[in-house]
Amino acid sequence: MDLIMGMNSGSSFDGIDVILAETEMAEDGFPKAPRFICGGSYEWPKEVADIVQDAFVNKVDMVGLNRLNYLCGAVFAEKAAQFMKENNIDSRNIKVLGLDTQTIYQEQPNHAAIAKMTKEEKDDWVGRWLSGNYPCGTQMGDTSVIANLVDIDTVTHFRPADHTSGGAAAPLMPYLDYILFRDKPGYTMTLNIGGIANLHVANADRRRMFGFDTGPGNIISNYMCKVLFGLEYDKDGAIAVSGKVNDELMDYFMQHPFWDRPVPRSGWSQDYSEEYIKATIQKFSALPKEDLLATACAFTGEAVARSMKENVPEEIIKSTDKLYASGGGVKNPQIMKEIQKRVPGNIKVTTSAEIGIPPEYKEAIKFATIAYSTIHCVPGNIPAAGHASQYAILGKIAVAPRHIKGGPQL
Repeated sequence: MDLIMGMNSGSSFDGIDVILAETEMAEDGFPKAPRFICGGSYEWPKEVADIVQDAFVNKVDMVGLNRLNYLCGAVFAEKAAQFMKENNIDSRNIKVLGLDTQTIYQEQPNHAAIAKMTKEEKDDWVGRWLSGNYPCGTQMGDTSVIANLVDIDTVTHFRPADHTSGGAAAPLMPYLDYILFRDKPGYTMTLNIGGIANLHVANADRRRMFGFDTGPGNIISNYMCKVLFGLEYDKDGAIAVSGKVNDELMDYFMQHPFWDRPVPRSGWSQDYSEEYIKATIQKFSALPKEDLLATACAFTGEAVARSMKENVPEEIIKSTDKLYASGGGVKNPQIMKEIQKRVPGNIKVTTSAEIGIPPEYKEAIKFATIAYSTIHCVPGNIPAAGHASQYAILGKIAVAPRHIKGGPQL
């Protein structure tokens, strides 16, 4: 078995998760389901976090972005090294480290426009992005900086390969779900609740899979907590449970421009930006603060239920008995309650812990698994889910200096 490491800093930007797992290649040419060994979570250094937050809202110039790319690489390397030290892990024993670094900007594909493009138009590679039809994004954290500091072969920046063929590359979770559930008959439904929530349907036939963002996960709840109560998040949903869902605010949330996008939708943190949430709080300032938080949790649940119905065929929904949830949002019982309340009654909402995947670390496990697939030249996208026109080997690889004959020392 090979030891693999994964890291994640998601749209909620609330820390860096690091995991160690093990896997090996199976006879079918794909990795075996990874076995989780240990994990840890770490804070971003404030001086770097402040710059990243500014980058989210386009307040960092080109000179600053250039340096931020290296800074983020150094932060990821530092946290990986700290994790290895705390868990007595020798970097020489790690086959690969996978992480998507930190997304600061992304555009989803215009699926309808791409579908109408002629072969000649698609063959105009430059025109794919001049037209604005094809997706793009920016992640901070240089691959070579990370690999050379931690001395581990490193794979990062998984999304551009899928973007090149018109795929959304968001979410990327369907690939891990395929690895986990490909031997299970029928369909398996999963949900990841980070800053943005995404839902996936796995199947042994990758051509029958689905994956899409559903809207906000815990991003609105977390930011409202910060503004209204001076707290980083609503621990155990204790504040939201004391409030009431407000129908007028719920209607307002359900008019968000996210719903104007064609399915499958992709979202990111700036869909529910600081400005949007502050304006919402101001517009509904007459409501009790607890009601604002309760409605934010209900919005997450309603968005999951609506997106499920709009993306997944009815017969698959009816045949589903469990929805395996992961991500930081599962720690908020009120969010979980609202999802359970609003999805079809035949579906029980549970967590990925039931299948041996700690909910808080599934994203990091995903990136470790994709990286392991990449170094074995196995495609890590699911075109049926992201609507790419072909399979792709995801990521950019930087080789560790330990491979230098004679060593890297002068």
